Amino acid sequence: MKKVFIGGSRQVSRLNSDVRNRLDRMIERQLCVLVGDANGADKAVQAYFKERSYPNVVIFCTAGQCRNNLGNWQVEPVAAPHKTRDFEFFTAKDVAMAREADAGFMIWDGKSSGTMVNAARLITDGKPVVIYIAPSKATRTVKSPSQLDQLLDSCPEEIRHRIDRYILDYADGYSHPKLF
Repeated sequence: MKKVFIGGSRQVSRLNSDVRNRLDRMIERQLCVLVGDANGADKAVQAYFKERSYPNVVIFCTAGQCRNNLGNWQVEPVAAPHKTRDFEFFTAKDVAMAREADAGFMIWDGKSSGTMVNAARLITDGKPVVIYIAPSKATRTVKSPSQLDQLLDSCPEEIRHRIDRYILDYADGYSHPKLF
Protein backbone atom coordinates (compact mmCIF):
# COMPACT_ATOMS: atom_id res chain seq x y z
CA MET A 1 0.00 0.00 0.00
CA LYS A 2 1.39 3.39 -0.99
CA LYS A 3 2.23 5.68 1.95
CA VAL A 4 1.68 9.44 1.91
CA PHE A 5 3.27 11.79 4.45
CA ILE A 6 0.78 14.59 5.11
CA GLY A 7 2.12 17.62 6.91
CA GLY A 8 1.59 21.30 7.15
CA SER A 9 1.78 24.53 8.98
CA ARG A 10 0.60 24.87 12.56
CA GLN A 11 -1.20 28.05 11.43
CA VAL A 12 -3.52 25.98 9.20
CA SER A 13 -6.31 24.71 11.42
CA ARG A 14 -9.14 24.43 8.87
CA LEU A 15 -9.20 22.47 5.66
CA ASN A 16 -10.93 24.02 2.67
CA SER A 17 -12.75 22.04 -0.02
CA ASP A 18 -9.61 21.79 -2.21
CA VAL A 19 -7.67 20.06 0.56
CA ARG A 20 -10.62 17.88 1.60
CA ASN A 21 -11.03 16.75 -2.03
CA ARG A 22 -7.35 15.69 -2.09
CA LEU A 23 -7.83 13.76 1.15
CA ASP A 24 -10.97 12.13 -0.28
CA ARG A 25 -8.93 10.90 -3.26
CA MET A 26 -6.45 9.33 -0.83
CA ILE A 27 -9.34 7.56 0.87
CA GLU A 28 -10.70 6.36 -2.50
CA ARG A 29 -7.26 4.99 -3.40
CA GLN A 30 -6.94 3.43 0.09
CA LEU A 31 -3.54 5.02 0.65
CA CYS A 32 -1.80 4.70 3.99
CA VAL A 33 -1.59 8.14 5.57
CA LEU A 34 1.36 9.08 7.77
CA VAL A 35 0.65 12.16 9.87
CA GLY A 36 2.18 13.85 12.89
CA ASP A 37 0.62 14.81 16.17
CA ALA A 38 0.99 18.61 16.15
CA ASN A 39 -1.77 21.17 16.41
CA GLY A 40 -2.65 22.96 13.19
CA ALA A 41 -2.62 21.04 9.91
CA ASP A 42 -1.80 17.67 11.54
CA LYS A 43 -4.75 17.93 13.91
CA ALA A 44 -7.09 19.22 11.17
CA VAL A 45 -6.13 16.32 8.88
CA GLN A 46 -6.65 13.87 11.74
CA ALA A 47 -10.10 15.36 12.43
CA TYR A 48 -11.08 14.96 8.78
CA PHE A 49 -9.98 11.33 8.59
CA LYS A 50 -11.76 10.62 11.89
CA GLU A 51 -14.93 12.23 10.53
CA ARG A 52 -14.65 9.98 7.47
CA SER A 53 -13.90 6.91 9.68
CA TYR A 54 -10.78 6.24 7.64
CA PRO A 55 -8.69 3.47 9.24
CA ASN A 56 -5.46 3.64 7.18
CA VAL A 57 -3.77 6.33 9.28
CA VAL A 58 -0.57 6.05 11.31
CA ILE A 59 0.30 8.77 13.82
CA PHE A 60 4.00 9.49 14.31
CA CYS A 61 4.96 10.81 17.75
CA THR A 62 8.37 11.63 19.16
CA ALA A 63 9.11 9.47 22.20
CA GLY A 64 5.70 7.82 21.63
CA GLN A 65 3.94 10.64 23.49
CA CYS A 66 1.22 11.87 21.14
CA ARG A 67 -0.16 15.34 21.58
CA ASN A 68 -3.03 14.46 19.24
CA ASN A 69 -4.38 11.11 18.02
CA LEU A 70 -8.02 11.94 17.39
CA GLY A 71 -8.90 8.60 15.79
CA ASN A 72 -6.98 6.35 18.16
CA TRP A 73 -5.00 5.08 15.19
CA GLN A 74 -1.82 3.06 15.28
CA VAL A 75 1.06 5.04 16.79
CA GLU A 76 4.58 4.91 15.41
CA PRO A 77 6.85 6.02 18.24
CA VAL A 78 10.02 7.78 17.11
CA ALA A 79 13.11 7.94 19.30
CA ALA A 80 13.77 11.38 20.69
CA PRO A 81 17.19 12.91 19.94
CA HIS A 82 17.25 14.32 23.51
CA LYS A 83 14.85 15.30 26.30
CA THR A 84 14.48 19.00 25.51
CA ARG A 85 11.19 19.52 23.66
CA ASP A 86 12.58 21.81 20.95
CA PHE A 87 12.46 21.97 17.14
CA GLU A 88 14.84 19.03 16.76
CA PHE A 89 12.83 16.94 19.27
CA PHE A 90 9.57 17.40 17.40
CA THR A 91 11.03 17.09 13.90
CA ALA A 92 12.44 13.62 14.65
CA LYS A 93 9.01 12.27 13.69
CA ASP A 94 9.07 14.26 10.44
CA VAL A 95 12.38 12.68 9.45
CA ALA A 96 10.89 9.22 10.11
CA MET A 97 7.73 9.95 8.11
CA ALA A 98 9.73 11.29 5.15
CA ARG A 99 11.89 8.18 5.22
CA GLU A 100 8.90 5.81 5.28
CA ALA A 101 6.63 7.64 2.81
CA ASP A 102 6.42 7.14 -0.94
CA ALA A 103 5.10 10.66 -1.54
CA GLY A 104 4.04 13.77 0.34
CA PHE A 105 1.16 16.21 0.60
CA MET A 106 2.06 19.46 2.36
CA ILE A 107 -0.44 22.15 3.36
CA TRP A 108 1.62 25.33 3.44
CA ASP A 109 0.63 28.71 4.85
CA GLY A 110 3.26 30.43 2.67
CA LYS A 111 5.51 31.08 5.67
CA SER A 112 6.24 27.87 7.57
CA SER A 113 9.82 26.74 7.22
CA GLY A 114 9.11 23.34 8.79
CA THR A 115 6.63 22.46 6.05
CA MET A 116 9.20 23.26 3.35
CA VAL A 117 11.92 21.31 5.19
CA ASN A 118 9.62 18.30 5.06
CA ALA A 119 9.07 18.83 1.34
CA ALA A 120 12.85 19.07 0.84
CA ARG A 121 13.39 15.82 2.76
CA LEU A 122 11.01 13.98 0.46
CA ILE A 123 12.38 15.55 -2.71
CA THR A 124 15.94 14.69 -1.67
CA ASP A 125 14.89 11.04 -1.58
CA GLY A 126 13.30 11.28 -5.04
CA LYS A 127 9.75 11.30 -3.70
CA PRO A 128 7.18 13.67 -5.23
CA VAL A 129 5.39 16.23 -3.07
CA VAL A 130 2.11 17.97 -3.74
CA ILE A 131 2.17 21.35 -2.01
CA TYR A 132 -1.08 23.16 -1.37
CA ILE A 133 -0.30 26.86 -0.95
CA ALA A 134 -3.09 28.13 1.29
CA PRO A 135 -2.83 31.91 0.65
CA SER A 136 -3.22 31.52 -3.11
CA LYS A 137 -5.26 28.29 -3.03
CA ALA A 138 -2.81 26.86 -5.56
CA THR A 139 -1.43 23.36 -5.79
CA ARG A 140 2.04 22.53 -7.09
CA THR A 141 3.61 19.13 -7.62
CA VAL A 142 7.30 19.31 -6.84
CA LYS A 143 9.69 16.53 -7.87
CA SER A 144 13.12 18.15 -7.89
CA PRO A 145 15.22 20.63 -5.93
CA SER A 146 15.03 23.09 -8.82
CA GLN A 147 11.22 22.97 -8.79
CA LEU A 148 11.21 23.60 -5.03
CA ASP A 149 13.65 26.45 -5.56
CA GLN A 150 11.31 28.00 -8.17
CA LEU A 151 8.38 27.74 -5.78
CA LEU A 152 10.36 29.41 -3.00
CA ASP A 153 11.51 32.24 -5.30
CA SER A 154 8.12 33.88 -4.80
CA CYS A 155 8.57 34.04 -1.00
CA PRO A 156 9.41 37.29 0.73
CA GLU A 157 13.18 37.51 1.35
CA GLU A 158 12.91 37.07 5.13
CA ILE A 159 10.83 33.90 4.80
CA ARG A 160 13.04 32.55 2.01
CA HIS A 161 16.17 33.11 4.10
CA ARG A 162 14.65 31.28 7.09
CA ILE A 163 13.50 28.35 4.90
CA ASP A 164 16.91 28.10 3.22
CA ARG A 165 18.63 28.06 6.62
CA TYR A 166 16.33 25.33 7.99
CA ILE A 167 16.66 23.26 4.83
CA LEU A 168 20.43 23.52 5.10
CA ASP A 169 20.34 22.54 8.78
CA TYR A 170 17.57 19.92 8.83
CA ALA A 171 16.82 18.42 5.44
CA ASP A 172 19.35 15.59 5.70
CA GLY A 173 21.33 15.97 2.54
CA TYR A 174 19.27 18.48 0.60
CA SER A 175 21.95 20.20 -1.42
CA HIS A 176 20.62 22.54 -4.05
CA PRO A 177 23.30 25.23 -4.56
CA LYS A 178 20.90 28.19 -4.49
CA LEU A 179 19.92 27.27 -0.93
CA PHE A 180 23.40 27.97 0.46
